[in-house]
Formats: sequence, structure tokens, C-alpha cells
Amino acid sequence: MSDARSPRGGAVPDGRPAPPVSADAERLTATVRGRVQGVGFRRYVRKWARKLDLVGWVRNEPDGTVRLVAEGGADGLDRLVRLIWGGPPPAVVEDVDAERGGAEGGFDAFTVERR
Repeated sequence: MSDARSPRGGAVPDGRPAPPVSADAERLTATVRGRVQGVGFRRYVRKWARKLDLVGWVRNEPDGTVRLVAEGGADGLDRLVRLIWGGPPPAVVEDVDAERGGAEGGFDAFTVERR
């Protein structure tokens, strides 16, 4: 996991406490399939997640997919899913397997993770 993630209620590595989880915050966990690696897809997701005031991470997986976890308001997460389906050119999104649940907290930004 990235340096921006810590257990709920814990501290991020620079010693600051992780921000509290809003009572209405939700979590999106998604796996994106298609031509989504090597095309700027992670940067695209990070850019939009930050604009939508979401926190979490996005990373490439060894099987060629992109996986992400994002937390924030329902409207922002809904919009992020729609944007993911479009992707940046020249990405080709074939499938988005997304699950929603309650936010768990522990993120202070939206980051690109490296495996």
C-alpha cells in the first residue's frame, strides 16, 4: 500500500493522524479490464478522483487489469465510475467490476501505487 494509507484511526507515516471518515462516505473497489495499462489510465483516475474530492489509490495488477479503491461521497464515486468507463485515449475499457460499501478510512489523498 502507499504511504498515504494507514489503519483507521492510525497515523500516516509523517505522523499526522488520518482524516476522520465522514458518516455518509462510501467505498468503491473496482477492477478495470481492457487496454488500461501503459495508456495513462492511472494518472487519469488520480486526476479525476482528486477533482471529485475522493481519497484512495489506483495501481496496475500483474494480470493486465487496473485496481482501485476510492472513498468519498456517493455522487463523486458515481461520477468516477462513469469516467472510468470512458477512460483516457487510447485506453479501451472492456469491463469494470465495481463493488460499493461503507468507507473504512485511513487515506489522506488519492495516489498511484506501484507494485
